[in-house]
Amino acid sequence: CATTPGFYLFKATKYPEIKSLMKPDPRLVWIVIMMLLSQLAALYLVKDLHWKWVIFWAYVFGNCLNHSMTLAIHEVSHNFAFGHNKSLWNRWFGILANLPIGIPYSVSFKRYHMDHHRYLGADGIDVDIPTDFEGWFFCTTFRKFIWVVLQPFFYAFRPLFINRKPISSLEIINTSVQITFNITIYYVFGVKSLVYMLAASLLGLGLHPISGHFIAEHYMFLKGHETYSYYGPLNFLTFNVGYHNEHHDFPNIPGKNLPLVSKGLNMYSGV
Repeated sequence: CATTPGFYLFKATKYPEIKSLMKPDPRLVWIVIMMLLSQLAALYLVKDLHWKWVIFWAYVFGNCLNHSMTLAIHEVSHNFAFGHNKSLWNRWFGILANLPIGIPYSVSFKRYHMDHHRYLGADGIDVDIPTDFEGWFFCTTFRKFIWVVLQPFFYAFRPLFINRKPISSLEIINTSVQITFNITIYYVFGVKSLVYMLAASLLGLGLHPISGHFIAEHYMFLKGHETYSYYGPLNFLTFNVGYHNEHHDFPNIPGKNLPLVSKGLNMYSGV
């Protein structure tokens, strides 16, 4: 669905009922905890497997879980776990959700992602959007394939080159907690569990079907259409991030309510 940002926001001006959807999602806390416990169980189960099975399960199972967790962190960055009046609780919870991913980024993601919403597509500010260099260099089929494989690295390092911010105390805490967790996994379960955890994140955010939403969200296939929405079954694993036009028009509505945005407004307006 290729609508421009503001499409649903324009329609909602006539329907103030939309504000009833702007509330925290208490289920988010329990879902994150269950995913964290599931990944801890997986770390235990893979510790004695052959290396080929470690990588296999990292790609087939671990990456789906870790990718889903990154979208949970996205929800938490919008304060949907505990509400806007407990923003610090959300930051601490994001650090907890970050643990099975292996790479500290929850606090940094919050800081840069808010710029993405305020300045969508603005060069030098919005680091969620590929740079001009990426668009120029990765212009062939093979180079695009390499770009997809390395997508996690571009997301990680793009802010350092485009819009670097001073390191905050919470980012230092996020990094310290994550390093401590990784070392603990290594000493308790062994190197295979640590590799499984890191591979699950790198593979799950790169060349994998679930990563298709990265391309669908912010790649301008039609001039003037900076975001797209996807309404398929993968939304079940990604906290409805596919409803991306709706999300950008209403960033205060949690993922679980985004399907109600398009459904409700289309119904009210007779579309």
